[in-house]
Amino acid sequence: MENQKSNSSLKAVVAVLAILLVGSLIYIFKMTSDADTVKTELKSTMTEKELVMKDLEELKSTYDAAISENTSMSDELIQERDKVVNLMADLSKSKGDVASLSKYKTQFVALQSNMKVLMAENETLKKANTTLTSQRDSTVVVLGETKKNVEALTGQNEELSKAVEMGSKLTVLNTRGSAYKLKSSGKQIETDKASRADVLRVNFTIAENAIAKSGAKSYYVQVIDSKNNVLGDKKTETFGQNILTYSFITNVNYENKTIQVSEDLKGKDFAKGTYFINIFDKDQLVSKTSFNLR
Repeated sequence: MENQKSNSSLKAVVAVLAILLVGSLIYIFKMTSDADTVKTELKSTMTEKELVMKDLEELKSTYDAAISENTSMSDELIQERDKVVNLMADLSKSKGDVASLSKYKTQFVALQSNMKVLMAENETLKKANTTLTSQRDSTVVVLGETKKNVEALTGQNEELSKAVEMGSKLTVLNTRGSAYKLKSSGKQIETDKASRADVLRVNFTIAENAIAKSGAKSYYVQVIDSKNNVLGDKKTETFGQNILTYSFITNVNYENKTIQVSEDLKGKDFAKGTYFINIFDKDQLVSKTSFNLR
């Protein structure tokens, strides 16, 4: 009888232990499954965070490229680029949970929309600047129309005025110096020997310019011999703080057409060596050349 009771108690204990073992196994399985789920969600969250960071980096690169073009919109582009940089810094510090990632995605979409608008405005501005440059290089015939187009662009009036001023200046070119021997018959023979020279001749050309101011024009010609002496009249003219010593003045009546100018400087006992010819428009040197006498 006692043996039967002992066997019954043992069976009851074994049954309880079996139930506990099964319960433990079920609990361990559930915990393992939950841990795997958490790991999967965390991995997915980290991937989303990396994708958002990549999108922000591309957005920043777009702004960097536009800013490097140095347009008048650079300040606005820099401000928007800084917003992207700040968002990248915040995202880098975040835990990467679903809620915060959703917030960062929303902010990214807003920044991306602003970027598209600014890029469109910047592209329009670049095209306008390209058009302006092409117009400024056009001929005098289209200069009037160019001015109208430039005035339509804010802040470009001053540049146009400077371009017109530069274009209206007269150009002196083909400057040449030479020496001549005067015959008793009046004939002049070119020579490169100092001992034979009676006259030094200065030739130059004033180029045609349709937009330059016509009328009387004076040039100061300076001829310097090999001993650094100014030949001719040796007169001086003062321009502000500048003093110019010149050989003679050439006066021409300019009517917007090409003019060939030739002036003779008589003398004797010319020195051997290199002679320098400088032509001045007031105190501005506009052309120069040199030649040698042996």
